[in-house]
Amino acid sequence: MNGKFLFDGPGDAPVTILLAHGAGAPMDSTSMTAAAMALAGVGFRVARFEFGYMAARRTADGRKPRPARKTLNPEYRAAIAELGAQGTLVIGGKSMGGRVASMVADDLHAEGKIAGLLCLGYPFHPPGKPDQLRTRHLTDLKTPALICQGTRDEFGTRDEVSRYALSDRIELLWLEDGDHDLKPRKTVSGFSTADHLKTLAEAVARWADRLAP
Repeated sequence: MNGKFLFDGPGDAPVTILLAHGAGAPMDSTSMTAAAMALAGVGFRVARFEFGYMAARRTADGRKPRPARKTLNPEYRAAIAELGAQGTLVIGGKSMGGRVASMVADDLHAEGKIAGLLCLGYPFHPPGKPDQLRTRHLTDLKTPALICQGTRDEFGTRDEVSRYALSDRIELLWLEDGDHDLKPRKTVSGFSTADHLKTLAEAVARWADRLAP
């Protein structure tokens, strides 16, 4: 931990990935830590941060409710400014964190501040509510993006997402039998969580190599 951020990977890496957490779990949750370690293992500098409401849960203030999503957009921008990353910067996050990043990405990309967007388990819709889509802004997204999604993610399965109109700037990495944390059932799929994390990290590395600095 370094102030607001939790870092993994080499400090002089040419690409930094800034990740925000999901709605209900902190930046050091098991799934976020595993993903950050996998990405660091292929040479990325990974920085994780928490929105104010989640950080407050670590203090005497106790549990604070999650604010409206739009109020988190400026917090994400502030984290980018505070991080002051050198070299190429990719922003994103787990679930809600990735969604917030996707809402601010195009302006930042147009300003030359970021090179891409990485979403780990994008919340295409609330569980059990497939008609309440969160994809409107994704239809004309200009920022190069990679969404890593489990095929049985209750926030958007492969069958569901195949019917969405998404920008051609968005690439999808499907992880067989993965849930919202990208975890598969090995007895069903033959894959372990470690297998999927390795696939994810290698895919992100190949994708990032194609990004303009």
